[in-house]
Amino acid sequence: MDSGELLRTVRQAARNHANRLYHHFVAHLTHLLLVTLLVIVAPQLSTLTPDKVRGLWGDASNSVNAPSLAMACWVTALAAYTYATSRPQPVYLVDLAGYKAPVEHEASRAKTIVHFSRCGRFSEQSMAFQKRMLERSGLGEATHFPMSLIRLPVDMCDQTAMEESHAVIFGVVDEILRKTGVDAGDVGVLIFNSSLLSPTPSFTSLIVNRYKFRYDVVTHNLSGMGCSAGIIAIDLAKRLLQVHRNTYALVVSTENITLNAYMGNNRPMLVTNTLFRVGGAAILLSNRAGDRARSKYQLIHTVRTHRGAHDQSYGCVTQEEDDVGEVGVSLSKELMVIAGEALKTNITTLGPLVLPMSEQLRFLATVVLKKVFRVEVTAYLPDFKLALEHFCIHAGGRGVLDELEKSLKLSPWHMEPSRMTLYRFGNTSSSSLWYELAYCEAKRRIKKGDRVWQIAFGSGFKCNSAVWRALRTIDDAGENPWTQDIDMLPVDVPKVVPIDETCYQVPN
Repeated sequence: MDSGELLRTVRQAARNHANRLYHHFVAHLTHLLLVTLLVIVAPQLSTLTPDKVRGLWGDASNSVNAPSLAMACWVTALAAYTYATSRPQPVYLVDLAGYKAPVEHEASRAKTIVHFSRCGRFSEQSMAFQKRMLERSGLGEATHFPMSLIRLPVDMCDQTAMEESHAVIFGVVDEILRKTGVDAGDVGVLIFNSSLLSPTPSFTSLIVNRYKFRYDVVTHNLSGMGCSAGIIAIDLAKRLLQVHRNTYALVVSTENITLNAYMGNNRPMLVTNTLFRVGGAAILLSNRAGDRARSKYQLIHTVRTHRGAHDQSYGCVTQEEDDVGEVGVSLSKELMVIAGEALKTNITTLGPLVLPMSEQLRFLATVVLKKVFRVEVTAYLPDFKLALEHFCIHAGGRGVLDELEKSLKLSPWHMEPSRMTLYRFGNTSSSSLWYELAYCEAKRRIKKGDRVWQIAFGSGFKCNSAVWRALRTIDDAGENPWTQDIDMLPVDVPKVVPIDETCYQVPN
């Protein structure tokens, strides 16, 4: 991080401090005024007698006229209106839904390798590389592929891609509307994100048509934003809910696998074949005061970090063609370093919003010593476990999770939701954070008042965070993608798990 970027980051942290102090001041303005008034009048009140009270009342009645009374009422009303409108609208997460594909979509690691081999698209070197990567990926034996990729011949076309997306989208939207009992006509904001597939008409139009949303629904269709797009969608919904009062926002996050499997032999583009799997989630948000009692969480903070101004960051995850025209997503070898820098910037901004003052002072002291006084000291990484109880880190791959566990000084218990999501569902892109939160619920970890930190990384390069506070203890997760598996988890996932292709019998 160069000195210019450090200065910008520190300035942003200072603005966050000022913003936090302002909202604290506004939130407690009434109490401050009452206390100030009591301090002023308390000495006088102690000397009052009944006769003095009657005398003061008579004097006030004689001195107050209609215009001055009207002016006092107007000033009071204006102050009350300013106070009410300056407070941000609370945003509640009513419920969430995660997609679990039918059992016929499940593919063991052996089945995956055998099927890749039978496709006839990969060289021996590419097959050996993908097998080696899959053995070290952290994925389990029941992740999901679209049928278009596990049938022969492989059928990568617009029709099969839309069939995959329709199954995921309709599955999670049906579930979230059923679970919450909310009518589609009551949803005022609809946000959809899918990075690599953006058809015409858009997916938001598809949802509006399918569920007959009202004509004035506000819709946004996000694409090209990578695995961090889910948090971007939540942040956008939060901002829209400050403007559109007394309504719901539906956020749908998914990624299409059919058209984005890579069938070439360029090694940096083969990695995604071993990680990405089918998945999706729907999240219903509300700013209605009446929904607080039944909602699960309240959104406390969102922090978005974009390092696209740096050429290395911008080009570390790209969709491109290889030498023979096969399209895929290429991952740079510098991805982990770039992700680490993005995380540092993000937590420098988030820290002042959530960390206790002792941790903030320690972090600031090391920055000043290193950048101002040029003292060789190890950068201090704050202990976020002092401020947050649960961590939902994007299940991008085993290497990402290992690095963040080390960097954030997290325990295996804190990493369990992310590792089990990677094991059971693979990398489902932007929806992985919601599988992780659903895992915490299924394990009955969420207690009233707990804070949850969601961290996502995406192309561009971006690191985005969201912090939620549980409004109630969740003893029953209800419909949940983990229901059938939760009692068998967690499982130990060794660093390397060899694949025996002979254990999979090719059907006739």
